[in-house]
Amino acid sequence: MRTGDVTTAADHPPAASPEDLSQFFLRRANDGDVEGLVALYEPDAVLAFPPGEAAIGHEQIREVYTRLLADRPAFTSAGQRPPLRNGDLALTSTRLPGGGTTVEVARRQPDGTWLWVIDQPSLLSS
Repeated sequence: MRTGDVTTAADHPPAASPEDLSQFFLRRANDGDVEGLVALYEPDAVLAFPPGEAAIGHEQIREVYTRLLADRPAFTSAGQRPPLRNGDLALTSTRLPGGGTTVEVARRQPDGTWLWVIDQPSLLSS
């Protein structure tokens, strides 16, 4: 779905595992689907973007992705790392092409699905 298109719940299937979140992110970001990206986060989640700032909650996260996707950038991955789980929490991470990595904290929801609660999309790797 592109920004401004009508979306339905079927357009944004929930993440059955923490690994699904990163896969959904790539697909939805490359489709320009702002609402699909917002749907990956808990309502009060924190997104550390742009660097040095924090977007808190769906409204601010939506604003970040609306600006970010306006020029239709292409998103790729150099591979997802296995999540580190502890009960209803999971640390997820994806290697970025050219170096760097993402780090996120996902939480299992009461219905068994997963959403990100904290997202640090760009850390430099050494």
